[in-house]
Amino acid sequence: MDTLDADLAIAVPAAAAPKRSRALPRDRINGQPGFVLHSYPYKETSLIVDMFTREYGRIGLVAKGAKRPHSKLRGVLQTFQPLSTSWSGRAELRTLIDAEWVGGMLPLERTALLCGFYLNELLVKLIARDDPHPALFDHYVATLNQLAHGEPAQIVLRKFERALLKETGVAADLSRCAGSRDPIEPGVEYVVDPERGPRVARLSDTWPAVDGQTLLDMERDDYADPVTQAQGKQMMRFLLAHQLGGAPLNTRQILIDLLQL
Repeated sequence: MDTLDADLAIAVPAAAAPKRSRALPRDRINGQPGFVLHSYPYKETSLIVDMFTREYGRIGLVAKGAKRPHSKLRGVLQTFQPLSTSWSGRAELRTLIDAEWVGGMLPLERTALLCGFYLNELLVKLIARDDPHPALFDHYVATLNQLAHGEPAQIVLRKFERALLKETGVAADLSRCAGSRDPIEPGVEYVVDPERGPRVARLSDTWPAVDGQTLLDMERDDYADPVTQAQGKQMMRFLLAHQLGGAPLNTRQILIDLLQL
């Protein structure tokens, strides 16, 4: 792990991980697609790795001896690299048996690298362990590719944030008002209740107000309008903060400070 990786990786504490929500899988899994989200030292020569896999979700693995100079795993367990992984065990922390680099993706650099660490921090803090999300895994891969190819980070991140909230079951339908189910209208100001969904804004509201057109655009993943980009950023920041219980996102603050994303 290079210096930047090490500095940013420690911003995702293991203690922030949600509780497990599903039964643990069978003893031995072979050749599962996965990405390292975060790793930290374990004993003298090993690592604990937070891995995001396609069929088994976010899992914890002990990579025995991975810190030894000649370990095969030492150069493989890098963030944003597609891996084929094998592990065994039924405990919350399984034992990593093998990990091989698959290839086929461009590396993340500069702004894209910071954005990648932001994605990883969101997954560690908002996805429960042992809770499969294959559609979100595919979206994660697509998002990394988009960032690596220089697509606008502000738009790419908003789409991923929205997909993450949908996958975790907390994203409301942005095309209709909560409760009344009246259709959202362009030119009308709304707020989005994190627990219920959109409603018409009131003068007393302290939540971020957005135009109805912004909500309709976001429901379609259309961020071509600069107003939608600006209002969508504020709204997603508010909704994510609610889901995080007010806990700060370290990598988001870096992005805000450096890039205003």
